[in-house]
Amino acid sequence: MATKYIVLWVFLLFIAKSAAQNLVKNPSFEAFLKCPERLGNFDDDVTSWSTPTEGSTDYFNGCSTAMGTPKNFNGTQPANFGTGYAGLYLYAPDNYREYLQVELTETLTKGKRYSISFYVSLAERSDFAVKEFGVLFSHSKLEVAGKRELSKGKIYKESIENYNFMEIGYSNFYSDTKDWILVNTQFVAKGTENYLTMGNFKPNARTRMFRTKKGARKGAYYYVDMFKVEATDTTNQTSLAVKTDNKLKTNFALDKIHVFENVLFDFDKFNLLPSAKKEMQELFDYINNDTSLQITIQGHTDSVGSKFYNKSLSGKRAQAVANYLQYLGLADDRIFWEGYGGKKPVATNNTEAGRQQNRRVEFLITKKGKVNR
Repeated sequence: MATKYIVLWVFLLFIAKSAAQNLVKNPSFEAFLKCPERLGNFDDDVTSWSTPTEGSTDYFNGCSTAMGTPKNFNGTQPANFGTGYAGLYLYAPDNYREYLQVELTETLTKGKRYSISFYVSLAERSDFAVKEFGVLFSHSKLEVAGKRELSKGKIYKESIENYNFMEIGYSNFYSDTKDWILVNTQFVAKGTENYLTMGNFKPNARTRMFRTKKGARKGAYYYVDMFKVEATDTTNQTSLAVKTDNKLKTNFALDKIHVFENVLFDFDKFNLLPSAKKEMQELFDYINNDTSLQITIQGHTDSVGSKFYNKSLSGKRAQAVANYLQYLGLADDRIFWEGYGGKKPVATNNTEAGRQQNRRVEFLITKKGKVNR
């Protein structure tokens, strides 16, 4: 019986990997009708995308001198996913808002679980930062007059069942002005989702935000890139993948430091390598099976670089692991992380092999409510 479960698990993983595909057209804005030459050009220049209101969303591309990358009117931001990205105000005076909208390659299947993800970076010249990002899936393309927030009254002209709305908010990254930060969540489809719209759907009075500068009067301007909507069968696979005769396939001792075997990082990078994701799935399955558990992620670097920089980098590595667990479906209030820089090496820093071992992530599983150090 155990062999059958293992074979079925491997088969399901293979099918999921083969079938998983991004349902967003032109996900990183690389396809365009013409090189951008002016502000507010997103609706005219970018293939497959549009703006649902009269707000003037922007498009930036390395091909342009007027609307280029990495430098532009709102600061500096390199493009990590090709040469183009979008820019929009999520908070501004008089409830001014900008949005972007795209048609999916197919209608989502009712009752099926999907993941939505995209990357954001707060522009350096922003006076505010928002704490939540709104995502609306609709049956039909939105076309609303005006430049203010898209409220429910403006949107829900049809039955509310034709819409699927969610907000994604994590207090740990909404103010980052340097890196591209992953925003993601999972949801169950209603079966009516054909279009995806992203932005801030609340008026200023209800927007959770904070000031980044004294005397702030302008707004919160974000660069956004690499949208993905993918089917995920995590919920259905978990019951088959982690159980053998009603027992967990993998056990982790509580209150003990564990080292990820495959969660390693390239030099000066904090992106997860593909080899890490299977191990991350096993860890998620274990913790998600017991709601009394929480996890602390601890990031480490090698000794190359300053102590300050290494501590920051190690924190981003721990955060990358935490974000992936959140992407798989683990609640963010069950995840904690911290970076230690190069303070705790496990191998010599005199060789590349040793330095790669030191560029690692550890984790500690405890009962909820326990302080982890």
